[in-house]
Amino acid sequence: MPHPSSDAPSPRPGADPSPTAADAAAPASCAGAGHDTPRPFGGFLESALEAVAARRDNSIRLGKADGLAVLRAADLLGIGWLANGVRERLHGRRTYYNINRHIDYSNVCVNHCEFCAFSREKGAPGAWTRSLDEIFALAESAAAAASPVSACSPAAAGSSVAQGASTPAVTELHIVGGCHPDLPFEYYVQMLRGLRERLPGVHLKAFTAVEIAHFARLSGLKIEAVLTRLIEAGLGSLPGGGAEVLTPATRRMICGEKISARRWLNIHRTAHRLGLKTTCTMLYGHVESLEDRIDHLLALRALQDETGGFQAFVPLAFHPAHSRLSHLPGPSGAADLKTVAAARLLLDNIPHVKAYWVMLGVKTAQVAQSFGADDLDGTVVEETITHMAGAQSPQALTVKDLRRLIQETGHIPVERDSLYREVRRSQKLAEATGRRPCG
Repeated sequence: MPHPSSDAPSPRPGADPSPTAADAAAPASCAGAGHDTPRPFGGFLESALEAVAARRDNSIRLGKADGLAVLRAADLLGIGWLANGVRERLHGRRTYYNINRHIDYSNVCVNHCEFCAFSREKGAPGAWTRSLDEIFALAESAAAAASPVSACSPAAAGSSVAQGASTPAVTELHIVGGCHPDLPFEYYVQMLRGLRERLPGVHLKAFTAVEIAHFARLSGLKIEAVLTRLIEAGLGSLPGGGAEVLTPATRRMICGEKISARRWLNIHRTAHRLGLKTTCTMLYGHVESLEDRIDHLLALRALQDETGGFQAFVPLAFHPAHSRLSHLPGPSGAADLKTVAAARLLLDNIPHVKAYWVMLGVKTAQVAQSFGADDLDGTVVEETITHMAGAQSPQALTVKDLRRLIQETGHIPVERDSLYREVRRSQKLAEATGRRPCG
């Protein structure tokens, strides 16, 4: 369970440097600046954080002891300042978001994870599976409003988003579901193929490593062959779900029927080798220890050293309601912010850290921008997995909502596509959503 210090009250982070457009330039690395950065306050309340700051500022890679020091500290102001320094060296004052739509194709699952309130046995009350026609209809309704979009940012140079090209307002479909015992592999192949035919400009971010392993069992194919078939059908990238906690003993306690930590890592390794970008996650605030959290982050960092294929890390706050772990309180707001900060400090080779507002809650996600997070995810639309576990966050946010949440903290909202290329839209859509057009 989270360390007692995780429940310390959350003072508001201190003032950051002025949020000017010039601050948006992003350096190439999140290593330390090589000198002692002046402290913007009276100093750290705990000497352990001073030691972390010294290593960060002298480009010394942080280790397990540093991560534990952050998670155990009560000095939230100091923790936020540490992580925000890395965030600003990487991204300036920019905070990214995208216009996406979640589609969960089924909640029927052969795994029986202790933390999951989403899954159902086949035929059980509340079990459901969408037909391909239903999935296509949901996707087409989300992408109905087309608008001109251009890659007028230097970051988007050479991207597939061409100046003046027409693209749907929704740029990404995020597709996941349970490991259904009966749906054939061809269901998933035809899903991607049908979506690509109907919406060729929309990025298909689909299927966690757990689902990919399930498809391999269904089809008798090896992981590489499964991924190759899906890429040919239109797969653009993999989401990072199913990692949960990578410490083997703890993983067996909460999801013993799910693929092992080693297999999860190997599937992402294979995806990266095939040219797919992926995200990575960690479910925290249940039965895991603080050591488990840091070991998990270091395992992700080690794979990223090898492959470079992770685009973003997404900390997932556990929601206990309606699960077999409903007696647990879940993580506190302080634990949420410390976990975001520890991730930004330790994951020095993963470009982005998300504050996923669905699971953190809108207010905590907003504050997390000053604790290392540089991405609020997207509009989402009809998220079901976390809401079946009692999440109180909205089912969706508008672009105006996201931009307001960013601007209120002095950050600069930047719409991105699924590969973190900047998206700029026409004057008409900009007026409708509150975004500024190109130029």
